[in-house]
Amino acid sequence: MNRESSSQSDRRTRVTVLVALAANLVIAAAKAVGGLLAGSPALLSEAAHSVADSLNEVFLLAALRRSRRPADSRHPFGYGKERFFWSLLAAVGIFLMGGCFSFYQGFEALGSEGSESHSGYVAGLAVLFVALLAEGGSLLRALHQVRKQGGLSAEIKDPALRTVIAEDGTAVLGVLFAIAGMALHMVTGQVVYEASASIAIGALLVYVAYRLGRDARDQLIGQATDEESAGRIRALLAAQPEIDSVESLLTMQLGPDSTLVAARVDLTPGLDSEEVELVAVRIKRSVAHLVPEADQIFLDVTDARTARRAAAAHENGPATTGERGGT
Repeated sequence: MNRESSSQSDRRTRVTVLVALAANLVIAAAKAVGGLLAGSPALLSEAAHSVADSLNEVFLLAALRRSRRPADSRHPFGYGKERFFWSLLAAVGIFLMGGCFSFYQGFEALGSEGSESHSGYVAGLAVLFVALLAEGGSLLRALHQVRKQGGLSAEIKDPALRTVIAEDGTAVLGVLFAIAGMALHMVTGQVVYEASASIAIGALLVYVAYRLGRDARDQLIGQATDEESAGRIRALLAAQPEIDSVESLLTMQLGPDSTLVAARVDLTPGLDSEEVELVAVRIKRSVAHLVPEADQIFLDVTDARTARRAAAAHENGPATTGERGGT
């Protein structure tokens, strides 16, 4: 992905995050007011869910801005992993502010005694239906961007976009749980349905937080690129007439559109130093053309015959013969 297309993708992602943030802020306020008036644990759980999502969108906006800082002496590979870090914080926010609060509301409702008042439930359900439309619209916006980038079948490399889709999808399911719980509570008079809905929302949020956190952790500690891209790079290297064999190939994602590639290759004998340099430059350009996100490419050129002679000399050296080394 070139710099211009990457910048355009960032702008689209920023708009998607802003749409989600605006929807969540309005919905969080409406859910909180409706939940307090109705005394509904499911609606209050959904309010906490929307507050958590709003804070996470702020994290994602910070990630989009900070990850685009140019490389410097302290961070020679750039700041692309900022996105993974802020996505991890967003996952923690979903777990603590959304999941744990929802569990608290659900279990507190199960342990409550006394008559249940349904005053304000009609207004609460109206708030949830509006929230369903707003969350659905935000989710459709995010899915539209994913479709333009290759569809849901392709891996979503941008953690900010992936988090927005997870949040909005979870929000739609959470609102449906809350609507079902409140409606059953009104019909049967049993608070257990609404409490169960609140607990189900909490379980859903914890699961999503776990999945997002696991992905961010893998990328922060140095996750390799996808197997397809690695296989294409290995095949390209093996097809070069100057390369006798590919001894090893290592890759690591530095950001959504930045990948480090390090390969140890054995060149055919007979190439002088100038030819080796020209071959290395040509191969790097070919790899960058084949996998555009591979913007950090390093080749370790070896001579298999020399390596074998060195290994044999080591095996038959002073340690084997009993001779004393030293200079």
